[in-house]
Formats: sequence, C-alpha cells, structure tokens
Amino acid sequence: MFEYDLNNILSMLIYSRVLAPGTKRSSLSHPSKINKKNANDPKRFVSQNNSTKDGEVADKTVTFLNENQIENEAMYDGFYAVCTNLEDDASTIIKVNKRRWEIEECFRIMKSEFKARPAYLSRKDRITSHFMTCFIALIVYRILEKKLDEKYTCDEIIDTLKHMDMLISPGVVYIPAYTRTDLTDSLHETFNFRTDYQIISQRNMKKICTKTKK
Repeated sequence: MFEYDLNNILSMLIYSRVLAPGTKRSSLSHPSKINKKNANDPKRFVSQNNSTKDGEVADKTVTFLNENQIENEAMYDGFYAVCTNLEDDASTIIKVNKRRWEIEECFRIMKSEFKARPAYLSRKDRITSHFMTCFIALIVYRILEKKLDEKYTCDEIIDTLKHMDMLISPGVVYIPAYTRTDLTDSLHETFNFRTDYQIISQRNMKKICTKTKK
C-alpha cells in the first residue's frame, strides 16, 4: 500500500509555488541549504524538526510550514508602518510617502539619461557645475513632463528633443529635418510654435527663439 504525508506534500507545494515561487524545490530535499537571510525572507515560514515524537534524534530532518509564524504575521496584513522625522499629520506623511517613487525616478534619470555619473572631473568647482547642469536639466524635463500632462516617458521626450533638427539652406531659411509625431505636435501646441511643416525664415526663427526666453 502506498503511504504518503498529505501535510508534507501541501507544505512543499505552498512553499515552492506561493511563498517562494522562484526557489528551487531541491532546497526542501536538502534542509541544510535553507538559511534565513533577512526579516522578509519567505524561508522564515519554514521550520525543521529532526526529532521523533518521543524526543529521540531522527535519522531525517522534516521540513514543514510554521503555521504559528504565519498566523502571527497575518495579524499585520494590510498594515504598512512608516518611520519618519516629519512632524506633519498622518495624511500629509502618507502623501509624501506615496511620492517617494518620483524621487527614485529622478535619481535614475540623472544617472541614465543625463549621464550624471560617472563624473570624469577632479576640480571641485567643475564637479559642482556638472551636477548643477544635470539638476537644471532635470527641472526643465519635469516642467516639460507636467505641461505635456505626463503622457510621455522620459526616454520619449529626451529622444524627441535630441532629434528635432533643422537644416539651414541657402538663403538662410530653416527646414525641419525630423519626423512629425504626436509628441512633436504636443510640444508645438503646448509652447505655441511650429517648426515641423513649413520653411522658416531667419526672422521668424529668431522670434521663436525669443519666445523661449520669456
């Protein structure tokens, strides 16, 4: 007759598919490899027992789910604790915390799109100028993003601006050398200028440049 331990089978399935889907099931076959690394490690729900019901040392180590640990942590499901030195009311702190991802995104943009690092400079004034330039560029980008109703990603905006080239032909007229897109249309409509479908004289180009400085 085939004998099996249903609890053990369920424990293996729950652990390998729900608690830690990326963990190899072989770790349950080798309990010695299961090490708790941090407070959020799903392995904290797994316990081991190498003794019999009579307290004697068993030949095999049994790995199972720690139901008590799961129940204790389930009491805090749905709660998220925030530790801060702000003295504002709870609603304000929650709003600030929800926008933390924007701060992280700013750092990512500074390091990737604006190439803030590495800085191949040694003098303090030049290093300061480098990061100040990147910071100003970040502010300009954020203003563009808000004015465009946050419809476009950072990559799309920067790539479009980089490729909005103009050709200067004989007679000093400017001809658009970029492809018209929804984003270029949004830029033109938002900032009230057109450079995408007509030849622009030097005089009109100066007017457009003057508008950008206001």
